[in-house]
Amino acid sequence: MVLYSADADADREFFRDVLKFDYVDAGDGWLIFALPPSELAVHPTKSAREDSQHSLFLMCEDLDATMSLLRRRKVKCKVVGEERWGRVAMIKLPSGADLGLYEPRHPLAHK
Repeated sequence: MVLYSADADADREFFRDVLKFDYVDAGDGWLIFALPPSELAVHPTKSAREDSQHSLFLMCEDLDATMSLLRRRKVKCKVVGEERWGRVAMIKLPSGADLGLYEPRHPLAHK
């Protein structure tokens, strides 16, 4: 996965220091992060040109506990809503971009 950022250095520091993701330095401070288990959902769209964007959501077991931890680390969080498939929140990256966070209510694909 590649995450494009208007402030890549700040967002790399965020994943390293705030989210505490494991990483390797591929050289010259270019950090490559290990991601937690992930899942892929394919949603329908009318045309590839109209909706050629993708969304990233990190999953957690307890949204309230995760948001509490992130707020203690000075991360801006807001609950977006309750969906049939899970509870959804957004967190703000240092670059200003939003990153999705959710507590799934569906069976998990990964073991």
